[in-house]
Amino acid sequence: MATEGTKGNAKGMTNEQIINNFQALRKEQLRIGNKVSELELELHEHKIVIDTLKEVDGDRKCFRMVGGLLCERTVKEVLPILISNQEQLATYIKDLTAALNKKSQELNDFTEKHNLKIRGQDDASSQNDDGDKKPRTGNVLVVNPM
Repeated sequence: MATEGTKGNAKGMTNEQIINNFQALRKEQLRIGNKVSELELELHEHKIVIDTLKEVDGDRKCFRMVGGLLCERTVKEVLPILISNQEQLATYIKDLTAALNKKSQELNDFTEKHNLKIRGQDDASSQNDDGDKKPRTGNVLVVNPM
């Protein structure tokens, strides 16, 4: 005998468990997306520094931050390290982007499997016949019973 608050769907999960799982998947997706954005910014910074240092004499002194310490090196010592880091960042971004796509697909599959609808997500449904948009107050997750 299940009460209405703990009543499960066909998959044996309560509505609260479904919402918690959805929110966990969404949180993980956002975390991966934020990390990709952060690394893309760092990759761009590497590109700018590399382009600048390529035009500088190799024996010129430069400074590099390593683990919070500022180290004095020459351009010819630092440039290969920066190029290597740039390549590693690009590879890592590619891997994280694949993980983000996989997590997005997992989230979409979960949404379809549990018949979830997110209010405010569909712009076409939030328009009047005149084309005026209704005011949006945010997204609301709705669990449709099966």
